[in-house]
Amino acid sequence: MAVLSVGFRPFYLLGAALAAIALPLWHFAPVDLLPAEPYLAGPAWHAHEMVFGFAAAVMTGFLLTAARAWTGLGTLAGWRLAGLALLWVAGRVLIATGPAVPAIVVDCLFLPCVSLAVALPVVKARNHRNLPAALVPALLGGANLLFHLDHAGLIALARANGGALLGLDLLALLVTLMAGRVVPAFTRNAVPTARPRSNAIVEAAAFASLAILLIASPLAPWLPGGPWLAGVAAAGALAHAVRLWLWDPAATRGEPLLWVLPLSYAWLPAALVLRALWLADTGVPAAAAFHALGAGAIGGLMLGMMTRSALGHTGRPLAARPAECVAFVMVHAGAAVRVFGPLAGAAAEPHALAASALLWSGAFALFLVAYWPILTRPRIDEPPADSASTDGM
Repeated sequence: MAVLSVGFRPFYLLGAALAAIALPLWHFAPVDLLPAEPYLAGPAWHAHEMVFGFAAAVMTGFLLTAARAWTGLGTLAGWRLAGLALLWVAGRVLIATGPAVPAIVVDCLFLPCVSLAVALPVVKARNHRNLPAALVPALLGGANLLFHLDHAGLIALARANGGALLGLDLLALLVTLMAGRVVPAFTRNAVPTARPRSNAIVEAAAFASLAILLIASPLAPWLPGGPWLAGVAAAGALAHAVRLWLWDPAATRGEPLLWVLPLSYAWLPAALVLRALWLADTGVPAAAAFHALGAGAIGGLMLGMMTRSALGHTGRPLAARPAECVAFVMVHAGAAVRVFGPLAGAAAEPHALAASALLWSGAFALFLVAYWPILTRPRIDEPPADSASTDGM
């Protein structure tokens, strides 16, 4: 089956399906359609499933496919890939329905399995440069375990749904790593006049700011002088903004498959600015900062890489159609409405939440419809199996 030939095929479909269903279900479904005794419900379910459900699925598809390109070795396919996908599906069902113990066990198994599946070919090929990317799923699995322990009352994290916030910070580091590799390379290859470049000091500052926030944020209530994190976030925003500017993003404006990547990355410094304002007690809510990161930067970059890598790895031209362009606009419009709509006042918040849910989820529903035939059929150039091509990665 073509859909089980390489990791991006089932996991892009699964991630897009969850993104298309979860927010409308949460906002609009009648109460009697929801499980009577769910394991997770309300904001906890939403936070968990967006990070450890949707984002984890897309990350899995990307990393399993990228590991083939990095190493030239095969990754999970066939029944092994089907088993991993079914493990993810079982986690989503049990998280929504319970019982609690099976839900926690099954859900916590998935990400370590992903880390192992990516790390094995990387280690075998001695491709040590990419080992940090292979370890991210394991770290994300640790954040997932903390989320469940906190929800069960066995530990007490500093903030509500703190495990999901920790997961977001880990994903921010991953997208920073991957964007630094692919955005300048794609820009350079597609636009001969573009001049993307990098600066070692800027790179170090960008990664260091995220690493400090990742480590210190959960400990902030117990650290002396907690507001100093606002300065770290502000410095990080500046570093990431300069990093983006060095990539010459204006050169990508004529290519939708290109401009969606720097546009999505621009949400990262915006999220850090909002985070600095929140940490400085200016009245900006934490939700604005974390949705700018999750819905804007991570959601936008994932949609952009899903479309590009799906086209490249199925032998299709790297050219955006109207469906992709509409989806790109919708995902960013949804993020903007979610982040800035509630800032207009309490009366505007319910309408902003509903509109953002429809826009953001609609973008992934459109991807699901447009890419179902692409991801479930063989490559159009019909090799015996998906090659370890670097197209789109």
